[in-house]
Order: sequence, then structure tokens, then C-alpha cells
Amino acid sequence: MTLLLAEDDAILADALTAQLRRAGFDVEHAPNGAVAEYLMLKQPYELAILDLGLPMVDGLTVLRRARAARVGMPVLVLTALDSLDDRVAGLNAGADDYLVKPFDFPELEARLRALLRRTRAPGSGLDMGQLSFDPDARRAFVRGVPLELSPREWLLLELLLSQRDRVVTKEQIGQAWAADGGDNGSTGSIEVYIHRLRKKLEGSGLSIRTARGLGYLLEAEAPAAP
Repeated sequence: MTLLLAEDDAILADALTAQLRRAGFDVEHAPNGAVAEYLMLKQPYELAILDLGLPMVDGLTVLRRARAARVGMPVLVLTALDSLDDRVAGLNAGADDYLVKPFDFPELEARLRALLRRTRAPGSGLDMGQLSFDPDARRAFVRGVPLELSPREWLLLELLLSQRDRVVTKEQIGQAWAADGGDNGSTGSIEVYIHRLRKKLEGSGLSIRTARGLGYLLEAEAPAAP
């Protein structure tokens, strides 16, 4: 999940970049509005976080120019400007969401994932191997047979699929569960759900591999030798 972070506060930008990367995002940082505008117009990102108080070119101008150029990526405005007029101006300029500083990271992550789900084309899935996964309809199938998944199993599978062939940490899993309104789960409970999901994915051509000390990754099983 590629993400542009336009934020001029270096300390906040460093902290956010680290948290977002741990959450599975591939982050590129723009320290001012000129760089943010250039990157938004030239690089294909899946979404962007945009501060309004950027130097050189302010965030509203960057957003208006990007929308005028038909840049369609979802944009979340992250700013200290919290008046009703500021919110209306940001949304009218083309923002898809508006979050005021200070904020809690789990809420930011939940909003980003909601934007990704909302802007995904209808019917587009995260298919892999013999698994068909439709996040919009919240349905998953292995070889055409529907999977019965609990809410936690669903979130876990969605996270593993979105980060296919990359390690998903237990911290990321806990954050995804917490962002959905539950607790973040103990190490033991995560291992239980991983075990259950492995059983349900049998016959899909996929496996959940444990990266010891790091987390888990979803990968295609090697074909059987002839």
C-alpha cells in the first residue's frame, strides 16, 4: 500500500512514517507543498496524508491543483486547523477525510484502511491462489466454496492478503483488531487465530508461514513435484 505523507513537522513525520511502515504502508515523505504537489502529480500512490499548513505551497492549494489535474487517489487531511470553516474548505477542495491533530494512530490507520476499502473498484478483490476474496461483499471462497470466517479471522486474512509475500507483525494484527473496535489480542490469541485460519485455507494453494520473531506472511505453496 503506497502512501504519500505530506507533513512539514520533521519529528511528527518521522514518527508517523515509522508507525505507518509497521502497519504495512510503503511511505514516501514530502516536507513541503511544492514536493507534495510534484509527487502527487507524477507518482502513483494508493492514498495520501496531507497537512494543510505546508510551507512553499499550502495544502489546500496542493489538493485543488491535484484534483484539477484529475488525480484520483484518496486524500486524508491531517491538520491542526479544527474550525468548521477549515473542515468545509478541506472537503470542498477534494479531501476524502479530515482528521484534526492531536490524534491517536489507531484512528488514523482505521480511517486510511476505510478509505482504501471505499475507493476500491466494486468487484475488485484480493484473489490469490485458489482463494477468491471480495472485501466489498465481505465474502471469501476457496475453489468456489464459501469460507465461514469470524470477524477477527476476516480482518486477519484481509491484512495478510494486502501484504502478500511480506511479513505482517503481531503488532499490526493487534492494531487492525483494535481499530475495528475490539481489543488488540494477546500473543496467544493471535496464534490461535492463525492456526484456525491455516485450517480454513487448506486446499487454497496458500500457506501462512511463521517468520520466527517477526510475524507471519501469506505465500503461495510450492507446486508438488511430479
